[in-house]
Amino acid sequence: MRDQTIVLPKSIPHWTPQQIFGQSRRVKQSIVTLDMEGVLTPEIWIAVAEKTKIPELRRTTRDEPDYDKLMRGRLKILDAHGLKLSDIQQVIGSLRPLEGALEFLRELRASVQVVILSDTFEQFAQPLLRQLEWPTLLCHRLDVVDDRIVDYRIRIREQKREAVVAFKRLNYRVIAAGDSYNDTAMLLEADVGLLFRAPENVRKEFPQFKAVDAYADLARLIKDAV
Repeated sequence: MRDQTIVLPKSIPHWTPQQIFGQSRRVKQSIVTLDMEGVLTPEIWIAVAEKTKIPELRRTTRDEPDYDKLMRGRLKILDAHGLKLSDIQQVIGSLRPLEGALEFLRELRASVQVVILSDTFEQFAQPLLRQLEWPTLLCHRLDVVDDRIVDYRIRIREQKREAVVAFKRLNYRVIAAGDSYNDTAMLLEADVGLLFRAPENVRKEFPQFKAVDAYADLARLIKDAV
């Protein structure tokens, strides 16, 4: 049997990947990033404060812009009162999403990609994510020894803003919504930033963001921006 050599016609051009993709039109898609606590779920630490009768735990990112200062204070309070991770998880297990949150999220996810960007922790979030039908969540993690919370680990500094930066590099148009000081860097970086049920102090400091209090209004603003 003779060896057969396949010879391509000289008329067939040789395309490099750069030439192929260079001639393609870049796709511009939208993605929505949402805070979790205060936007879709109750504030976990406020619920813990009410259950344990420790008023100092009511302080949240709505009150304190310095997240590390806030968390260090929380860890000291937990240690002083002997509160363990399981105590907090028991409280979280009794919480439900905010009224209308699941329906809002269902409608939103039917038309656009949604990512939850939160400063909560993996050990806290699971019961609430289950009730919200498992949206994608990017958050932090606690260091736990024998059920005692000894420290916390952030995924990356300014993770909400950095996530928006990354999505924009992927050529996404980002619409972001949050309610607290720790959301404002994300809102500033996004193509469109929105405040939802934000306290008056946050609204006054960031008047450039449209602020609404009803899911129907938030859905309308997102739809207009997509």
